[in-house]
Amino acid sequence: MTGSRVVALGHYQPERVLTNAELSTMVETNDEWIQSRVGIKERRIAAPDEQVDEMAWRAAEKAVANAGIDLAEIDLVVVATCTAIDRSPNIAARVAARLGLGSPAALDVNTACSGFSHALATADHAIRAGAASKAIVIGVEKLSDFTDWTDRTTCVLIGDGAGAAVLVASDEPEIGPVVWGSVPEMSDAVRIEGRDGKFAQEGQSVFRWTTTQLPVIARQVCEKGGVTPEELGGVVLHQANLRIIEPLAKRLGAVNAVIARDVIESGNTSAASIPIALSKLVERREIPAGAPVLLFGFGGGLSYAGQIIRCP
Repeated sequence: MTGSRVVALGHYQPERVLTNAELSTMVETNDEWIQSRVGIKERRIAAPDEQVDEMAWRAAEKAVANAGIDLAEIDLVVVATCTAIDRSPNIAARVAARLGLGSPAALDVNTACSGFSHALATADHAIRAGAASKAIVIGVEKLSDFTDWTDRTTCVLIGDGAGAAVLVASDEPEIGPVVWGSVPEMSDAVRIEGRDGKFAQEGQSVFRWTTTQLPVIARQVCEKGGVTPEELGGVVLHQANLRIIEPLAKRLGAVNAVIARDVIESGNTSAASIPIALSKLVERREIPAGAPVLLFGFGGGLSYAGQIIRCP
């Protein structure tokens, strides 16, 4: 086999909806302030006993059902997360056990908000190398466990949830080469540090970097993927801030693409944001099957990763 393709997606979000109005009773803020700065109207928050591996399993189970493949054929599970409480076992192993898989390789990837694109590339590379034939790739976060609910600059941003994709080997590669990297001098711009650390970020620094550097890197992703921005059927960026997403899509020149704006109803779900947003677009059939889609994540580290895939 010469490559891989995404055959199905699935997502899971907790039942509890936390609106801006409710947040305004918890911290000094209001709906207008939040929407004008980040574009978020509401987000989903996991229950106290709803753990990262459970959300990941639910998204993966949905993706596998949509793919219609035999669980016994899955030989690789890659999970992107930065909010796992336990150091071992990893979330991938727990998801494999919940799904009842045979003996898959199971590994976690922690590059925070760019995690899903890193995990997708890792699985694609494994399939290209012949080390796997079918894989589940999951992005999952429970950021509410690491949020200071008295800090209005961060608590208004976050959400919980999971998204998953099923990859299979393919003679016709439908996942393009990854463009990934980091900005070491900004490694602490987004962080959760220490045993009891809370999510913190240098918001203005990250905003300046994304608005100046992301368009350049996104064009490199398109070039490596063999498409022009005008040919894109979809653009699914890390759902960090609507003020980043919309200008970037415009500067990129993706004039014919459906732009994912799931941040409005889901908030920033870190590594889960790209697969959740993409799964919803596919579920609603807003992007035609086979259309090229730009995936691009950026965040803690400061890390970034992106690739072109063909919509399942």
